[in-house]
Amino acid sequence: MNGHRIWAAVALVLGVAAIVLAVVAAVLHFPNGLTVLACLVLALLAAWYGIQRRGAARWLGLSAGALFAAGAVVLVIVEGRLIVDVLIVLCVFGALAAARQAFKVHAEWPPAERPGKPVLFYNPLSGGGKAERFHLADEARRRGIEPIELHRGDDLETLVRSAVAEGADALAMAGGDGSQAVVAMIAAELDLPYACIPAGTRNHFALDLGVDRDDVVGALDAFVNGGERRVDLAEVNGRVFVNNVSLGLYADAVQKPGYREAKMHTLLETVPDVLGPDAKPPDLVWRSPQGDESAVAILVSNNAYRVGHALGSGTRPRLDRAVLGVTVLAPRAAAGATTGRRLAMQQWITPTFEIESNNGVAAGIDGEAAQLDPPLRFRIRPGALRVRIAPHHPGASPSALEPEKAWQAIQVLGGFVLHGGPAELTPVR
Repeated sequence: MNGHRIWAAVALVLGVAAIVLAVVAAVLHFPNGLTVLACLVLALLAAWYGIQRRGAARWLGLSAGALFAAGAVVLVIVEGRLIVDVLIVLCVFGALAAARQAFKVHAEWPPAERPGKPVLFYNPLSGGGKAERFHLADEARRRGIEPIELHRGDDLETLVRSAVAEGADALAMAGGDGSQAVVAMIAAELDLPYACIPAGTRNHFALDLGVDRDDVVGALDAFVNGGERRVDLAEVNGRVFVNNVSLGLYADAVQKPGYREAKMHTLLETVPDVLGPDAKPPDLVWRSPQGDESAVAILVSNNAYRVGHALGSGTRPRLDRAVLGVTVLAPRAAAGATTGRRLAMQQWITPTFEIESNNGVAAGIDGEAAQLDPPLRFRIRPGALRVRIAPHHPGASPSALEPEKAWQAIQVLGGFVLHGGPAELTPVR
């Protein structure tokens, strides 16, 4: 019995156990369970009310949310169902964790010739000093890779082009996703192999490429005995990005001076400006499949993100589909209401996308603050980048094989139990 089959069986057993326990608890404690549910719903509504406001109104909303949540906990304890509820939660999270293990993939890409003069650019401050902590420069030299350290004030693009002029035939970057985009742009322009070293804070690009984010040093083996694949790049007004461009809420937060030091606080302080009762939507107009619209937040990504799913949410299953992913958060007036707004999300894919505005547009490009002149023209560049990946790394996104719908996941997991694990992942082109 292989690993995929075992994990699939565990996921299905725990999922069934969670459902059975939930049904039994609901029957035994009816209708008191509805009171607990009502408290949780009210807690969420009160917290959302507070987040959208400032000052006393914010604290009032957040305090009310905390009281409703505490009330739900007290009711659960008083009714004597704490153990059952804890078991249900553990079964749900256990089922999801086992399902992720069942859907894990290891893609083997064609072996590539070892480069003659690979170069690693690294930011010693990125990711809380990962490059220094893992002795990345020394490890690179051991593998025949020349390390070049970035210093404050350096122009990364100039350094990379100088290295290429001096004979570099492969480019690696250890730093944040904004820096990865610069090196990837030049590698694609010159058709040189590129390696993503996960020494940044989040390393979203590395995750979706299939680089093990916990193995910073091992990622250097991409230029030793790694395989090669081609992935897409995207651009807006000629500027390359590897992950996404955000407009609206997140973009406004990124522009603020204190964002780097206190990201969550800055985001919370930005919410009332964008989503509050007196907020005005950004001056952004585009054409969606339903027509011309506007929004409070737009995310345009290099291939589509999976959003709102229990499995793989926040990742891109593939980076070689030759499409942009567009995710829009737009306000909709509540029926019969004179104040307040609800938010609706739209998602679609397209090879190109254009946004109009009457003013310059604040943007977050791969997490970096930027100002863009309208119109904003996005396009995908299919298969533009040659990526090398270490043979012992996954080589594919963690969501590459995860179905989008829950019922599809159950079907596939059942198939794993009956017939074994997934087929080998193959490139689109």
